Amino acid sequence: MMRLAAPLAALAALCVAQAAAAVDCRDITFDDSPYTICEVDAQQEDLRLFLRDTKGAPLGQFSIIDRSLPEGQRLAFAMNAGMYHMDRSPVGFYVEGDHREGRLLTGASAGNFGLLPNGVFCIRSGRADVIETLGFQARQPACAYASQSGPMLVIDGALHPRFLADGTSRFLRNGVGTSADGRRAVFAISNAPVTFHAFGRLFRDHLKLPSALYFDGKISRLHAPQLGRSDPGFWMGPVVGVVARD
Repeated sequence: MMRLAAPLAALAALCVAQAAAAVDCRDITFDDSPYTICEVDAQQEDLRLFLRDTKGAPLGQFSIIDRSLPEGQRLAFAMNAGMYHMDRSPVGFYVEGDHREGRLLTGASAGNFGLLPNGVFCIRSGRADVIETLGFQARQPACAYASQSGPMLVIDGALHPRFLADGTSRFLRNGVGTSADGRRAVFAISNAPVTFHAFGRLFRDHLKLPSALYFDGKISRLHAPQLGRSDPGFWMGPVVGVVARD
């Protein structure tokens, strides 16, 4: 019995450590390009969107969001989650509980947001989904949190039809993909400039996700304390994050 004590204690410590890790973040390489991905179990974790404080001012920075949480809570992961105007208001549709901003934009327009099809990242009880905008409009799911962005990266297992394998436009990029059952949400950021085609293939071919949505490019930022990373930079609009309890 004494011989079992140390292994059992080590196993218990490992289980506690795994339970404490609300998000699984790791660095990977796909097609010779470096990425960081963070996987969230939407059925188990407290996945939210953040935009404004209690007075209506944009939060804008990971550190401010973290400090705004009640005592005993912390921001276990976060990244920018949609395009925004100069005043940091969302470009398209946005929901955060009872608060709604913007409107669902269904038409083509200049820029990446209007490169149709675009989509909506929707968080509901026990699941998170990337939904193409016209499908979202037709279904009108009751999202606790929602952020519209674009373009879609992967639609029903297919890459966006406008993405070219020989495309030359390369930027740092970030986005999210979701599983068909809504339980698995995978957030990714490139650590070197990549094309839309390469970024879409990361979600479709490596992460095996049927739906994925682009969040942004030049301002792409990640907060991943698990990796000792919290990117500084521009003030942000919508931010997605996981709240963990100590």
